[in-house]
Amino acid sequence: MTFHRSFSANRVLRAATLTLGAAAMTAATLAWSPADARSAPESFADLTEKLTPAVVNISTAQTVSGGSGVPLPEFPPGSPFEEYFEEFLERHGGNQQSRRVQSLGSGFVIDPEGLVVTNNHVVEDADEVTVTFSDGETLDAEVLGRDPKTDLALLKVSADRQLPFVRFGDSDALRVGDWVMAIGNPFGLGGTVTAGILSARDRDINAGPYDAFLQTDASINRGNSGGPLFNMDGEVMGVNTAIISPTGGSIGIGFSIPAKTAVSVIEQLKEFGETRRGWLGVRIQTVTEDLAEGLGLEDAKGALVAGIQEGGPAVGSGIEAGDVIVRFDDQPVEKMRDLPRIVADTTVGKEVDVVVLRDGEEQTYQVTLGRLEEADGTAEASSTPRTPEENETLGLSLSSLNDVLRSQYDVADDVDGVLVVAVVPGSQAAEKRVRPGDVIVKVAQETVSSAEDVEEQVARAKSEGLKSVLLQISRGGETSFVALRVEGS
Repeated sequence: MTFHRSFSANRVLRAATLTLGAAAMTAATLAWSPADARSAPESFADLTEKLTPAVVNISTAQTVSGGSGVPLPEFPPGSPFEEYFEEFLERHGGNQQSRRVQSLGSGFVIDPEGLVVTNNHVVEDADEVTVTFSDGETLDAEVLGRDPKTDLALLKVSADRQLPFVRFGDSDALRVGDWVMAIGNPFGLGGTVTAGILSARDRDINAGPYDAFLQTDASINRGNSGGPLFNMDGEVMGVNTAIISPTGGSIGIGFSIPAKTAVSVIEQLKEFGETRRGWLGVRIQTVTEDLAEGLGLEDAKGALVAGIQEGGPAVGSGIEAGDVIVRFDDQPVEKMRDLPRIVADTTVGKEVDVVVLRDGEEQTYQVTLGRLEEADGTAEASSTPRTPEENETLGLSLSSLNDVLRSQYDVADDVDGVLVVAVVPGSQAAEKRVRPGDVIVKVAQETVSSAEDVEEQVARAKSEGLKSVLLQISRGGETSFVALRVEGS
């Protein structure tokens, strides 16, 4: 499946496969009766008439350097003359003619004084931005601020009248199956209205670090980007931004940025011209089933702390690598990707409670959040070399660290543990992408400094009937966790 940003320029997101799990029948489902159903709207006409004046078409233009109007002569593949001809044109400026590129998108007015919301990718790199209203009035727009991470932008137009506008609503109150309506400028056809339902919530399409899209089957195409997705009360539930499509046209799978996400970003763009997100200063990874077992957790939930960022707010707070964050500022962290969104939405400088699971017990630490900079995008060893010892269970050849090996594998002086010298091809360690040069810092949450220490912890895991053992690994100054099965599991 291919993701397309839904504006007229053909910008493609990374491919992703989405699978829908089958929902189990519950007692509540069995108790449902036809009397609970709501009829479909007889018409969307009244709502359309009310909302359309606040929805705008956005056109942008930018100057780019491209090829001249002079085509290259045709040469046989690999011919040296092709390279010589290209060099000649570049040296004499023959291939550097500038040209104007135009794109189309959508937007909507959220303030009678002329504030307009759209997508970042609609106005990114634009030299000129023009807003056209449903009555044909055209105004030049100023970009007040952009946020690439959520794909939102805020524009300002100046008019000699109070402009029609719409308001954001509570996107959390929108339920799967509720009616929604989109208005936008697909393929330059301004004022196009489509309707459908909310198909799903909290979709992660790998568009950015804060993905939690609303999914709809209301028709969204190129040019709809930045347009509003309304509920039946005329409130903006989302900002249309992307579609799944093998052809670039609508197949009934579109995505909108939830109003809950958009409101906080737009307020910051309005006040500061940029976003100011909270920063915890930890590196995290997903808690998988095997990692959960290695950590002694009943459920695979939360965000596993893989490391503490140097100079970050979490330094000295008591939070450690190997902790699993399950609550942040009194909000549950069910999945790893929940945490970045919650932290980002929290006020910079606020002291928050962070609840972690450590050794099966909950512990609470206080952290004063820093600001996520948008530039981020955010034991002594013997000096005598030793023969590596192979651990057949894990599929690793291991050695204690020494000066020679530190230099050979570029291991920092402040990293202590057991060096992975070789990985058996086809072993479970190879499947988990453990590689030579990695340093095993802890096994089963116990510090190790020799191959014997690793063997001891693996043997202990076996004796306790565990199916896997948890390794904390350091690579290039960063740590992560890997769970490997133990022999006999």
